[in-house]
Amino acid sequence: MEDGRIIDLYWAREETAIAETDKKYGNYCRSLSMRILNSREDSEECVNDTWLRAWDSMPPGRPSCLCAFLGKITRNLSISRWRKNHAGKRGSGEMQLVLTELEDCIPSVGSVEEELEGKELAASIDRFLKSLGEESRNIFVRRYFYLDSVREVADRFGVSESKVKSLLFRLRNRLREHLEKEGIEL
Repeated sequence: MEDGRIIDLYWAREETAIAETDKKYGNYCRSLSMRILNSREDSEECVNDTWLRAWDSMPPGRPSCLCAFLGKITRNLSISRWRKNHAGKRGSGEMQLVLTELEDCIPSVGSVEEELEGKELAASIDRFLKSLGEESRNIFVRRYFYLDSVREVADRFGVSESKVKSLLFRLRNRLREHLEKEGIEL
């Protein structure tokens, strides 16, 4: 079913909207959540919460890209669940690796102005990503948004793992410089 029709179902408050969303985007959302949580039960719960959030957001919202809208909700819910599951202890897996890789170039959160700073940070990262070439941007996004392993990124783009590692290292350094230049404290 077309995205526009699925969104129309949400607006009409038709319960079939959820079934159609799951049919079209369920595997995508489950895969994204599994990369973060590495737990089928937690991932399934986050995906179900995604459908609830979508139901609660439409109306009044009307996403221009349903796939991205659902992916963002799933990712945020999964990261929140991961943080809850790993509060006070070091985790393992791809999520912990990604966080470790980015910790030197992304400021920590926790201040009173967290929400405003988060929006400024997101806008700055968007500007940084737009400044990159297509391949570099895609590699960065596959690693740090979709949490692909270095091997998966290398296979996807037909390059060596060492090339991916060195490119990501350079991109993290460029991101750090970009954020510092824009006045974002690290």
